[in-house]
Amino acid sequence: PHAQHGEWVRQCLDAGKPVLCEKPLVPNLAQGQALVDLARERQVFLMEAVWTRFLPIYAVVSQWLRDQSIGELRAIQSSFSFPAHFEPSGRLYNPALAGGALLDIGIYNLTVTRWVLQAALGACPAPLSIHATGVLAPTGVDRRVTATLQFPDGLDSQFICGLDGSAENALTIFGERGVIRLPTQFWQATEARLQQTGEPEQHVQAPFRVNGFEYEIEEAQRCVRAGLIESPRMTHADTL
Repeated sequence: PHAQHGEWVRQCLDAGKPVLCEKPLVPNLAQGQALVDLARERQVFLMEAVWTRFLPIYAVVSQWLRDQSIGELRAIQSSFSFPAHFEPSGRLYNPALAGGALLDIGIYNLTVTRWVLQAALGACPAPLSIHATGVLAPTGVDRRVTATLQFPDGLDSQFICGLDGSAENALTIFGERGVIRLPTQFWQATEARLQQTGEPEQHVQAPFRVNGFEYEIEEAQRCVRAGLIESPRMTHADTL
């Protein structure tokens, strides 16, 4: 569970072992910074396993964004929700296990926000403001979070994540002259749609070779062989 990642990652790094750790790396910034500092001190590879960033369909979407196929970026919307039975001692709802919707699934909404801005702009600027509201479970963890992140030049990212209901579970990227959609389960998507104003909608399919996790594994292997301590595609800065 999330709350125990940090100790095991620390032991691996201390032992000189490269680490690919399931998201979220750790529950908070202080723990994350300590592990990043240790990886850099030991010169040992460390990567948070956010598999979404390495899926084949995201390479297609990245090309559309770099080519400005929808013109200048305007906004991002995403949702990730499913009904999870309330079990106070279970991983999703137990504060001792770092439960809650944001850490378990909202991380995907946040990582695609950063990823889209990086693909479209070359870098993700710091948000000018973050407005978030939530609903707490009886254990005190968040069972639902709704947020708007405001970035420079009028760019907004809106998302909802929750353990108490269903959602479209799509990612929509709005541009000056069109829209890009990953219509279902964006975190493990194999389909993307490009709708340019006044043009027929384009559909692209990019199925997994195996189960989708092979791509982040291959990236970690590539980085370790190259002697890198972080992946340029899932950096320590992105994790922090």
